[in-house]
Amino acid sequence: MTFRRGGAGSPLFLRVFALMVVCVAVTQLMNFALLIAVQTPTAKLYTVGQAVDALRGKPGDDDFSVSREEHFTEQPWNPRGERTEIAMAKAMGVPVERVLITFPTPFLTREKSYDRASVPRPMSPASVQAARDVIITGDFTAAYRADDGRWVIVTTVTGFEPWRWFVLWWLIVSAAAVAPFAWALARRIAKPIGAFAEAAERLGRDPRAAPIAIEGPSEIADAAAAFNRMQARLNRYVDDRATVVGAVAHDLRTPLMRLGLRLEAAPDDLRQACEGDIRDMEAMISATLSYLRDTTKQGVRKPLDLRSLAETVTDDMSDHGEPVTLAPGGAVVVEGNSPALKAMLNNLILNAIKYAGSAEVSLAEADGQALIEVRDDGPGVPPEDLDRVFEPFFRGERSRNRDTGGIGLGLASARAVARAHGGDLVIRNREEGGLSALVTLPV
Repeated sequence: MTFRRGGAGSPLFLRVFALMVVCVAVTQLMNFALLIAVQTPTAKLYTVGQAVDALRGKPGDDDFSVSREEHFTEQPWNPRGERTEIAMAKAMGVPVERVLITFPTPFLTREKSYDRASVPRPMSPASVQAARDVIITGDFTAAYRADDGRWVIVTTVTGFEPWRWFVLWWLIVSAAAVAPFAWALARRIAKPIGAFAEAAERLGRDPRAAPIAIEGPSEIADAAAAFNRMQARLNRYVDDRATVVGAVAHDLRTPLMRLGLRLEAAPDDLRQACEGDIRDMEAMISATLSYLRDTTKQGVRKPLDLRSLAETVTDDMSDHGEPVTLAPGGAVVVEGNSPALKAMLNNLILNAIKYAGSAEVSLAEADGQALIEVRDDGPGVPPEDLDRVFEPFFRGERSRNRDTGGIGLGLASARAVARAHGGDLVIRNREEGGLSALVTLPV
């Protein structure tokens, strides 16, 4: 089978690379525009007089917070702090030892160490007013030791300045500008992956489903073509195996017929025993051909109501005197092949009737799954045989009597139909006795 790549486009990695370059370019353009638009922030200026008024408890300045503490940690000496402390002491009229000032250390930097001997001692301001007019740049913490020995501490209160709001809104606008490109990139990457997930799910439900469309970037087109080739190979493999088994089973009928003719001259007791074996072999051949036909035949799938299908099966069996009941309920719609699902339900009910004498059928829908349960009140199945009952030709009834034990293909055929529809079939022993066969099908 040949797949054409007429719809393949440019490679996916080139598309992703191009979108990433566009995103980076847009971000850089926004940052460049921010660099031009925003004004350089200036440090706030204070005077020694403002700090002194705050230390003395004068109200009216919201730029400072005042507290009283037992101790105050002094910073290492620096020229700026010494000059400001001398001016504050002059303005307050107290010894310089009772005044301290500290400045915030820049983030991720160390406080610079100064050599006191190499820096000239600053001069005290000429007057109190000159001292009050000394400028303090930026944030600071000033402390004054009161007469009771406690420290009066004044700290600048910095609000969220207008330029910070501008930068914050600019970052939000930049993210909004880049978001469409990021969304397009994520969509381009996720869409092919989602398509492959849907195709894998569809292949599990229906191996004969239509191939994936060969379109999109070259990598996706190549992967889709490989997936389609894998699906075709799997179908050919299954078909070849089924054809070989079916041909062998069909051709066995000819030697069996010749054996029957040759037994005409045999003694009665030998002829009757051999004819019984021949009938058993013919029944097995018929059951095998029927199993292959049910599991390989691809019928048309369309939406159908499982309850109507179950009512048809149970009503037909009830008309023939079989003790089978169907629990009431609403419609349960699935997409499937009606003859195959009907044969599956028929196998499960007949299996329950054969081993338990009666069957109870119920249908429900939960979590996107259609549930079909067939219960009986029979002896159940030994725990070690719960998985083996689905093996072809395995019979839980050990007498080897075909009239009571069957051929051993009913449950295998039923599970094959359920799995071909994307579901499954499991059986379990009921706590109150009997067996429960539960079929799950996607709604």
